[in-house]
Amino acid sequence: MSLRTSLGRLLGRSSSPAPGAPSSSGSRGETVAHLQEFVRTRVGVEAYVEPPNAQTPTTVLLVATTGEWTRRRVPDERTGFEVARSLGVPVYNVRFTGYPQRMRDWTSAQRRKG
Repeated sequence: MSLRTSLGRLLGRSSSPAPGAPSSSGSRGETVAHLQEFVRTRVGVEAYVEPPNAQTPTTVLLVATTGEWTRRRVPDERTGFEVARSLGVPVYNVRFTGYPQRMRDWTSAQRRKG
């Protein structure tokens, strides 16, 4: 699937919004820009698609070689995989791979810093 199609799905352009529903294309555009910027400005970024659960919707987690990470919501798992592929980064299903140790190490270091 092309970058345009994947990002269009993320931006919600593949279906019409319900009448009277507020537009969220601004926040979706910010999400796309954020993910692209993270990939552009970090080395060795990998994506992990997180399935929805009782507390959170489906998300894409980007993790750099340093362990620095960012997470953003996506409409569904399929879109998460498509967006990650369109960003040109390896993508994994966190259900099968778990989280990378470097991410946990980076998070722990950030907490110690205060």
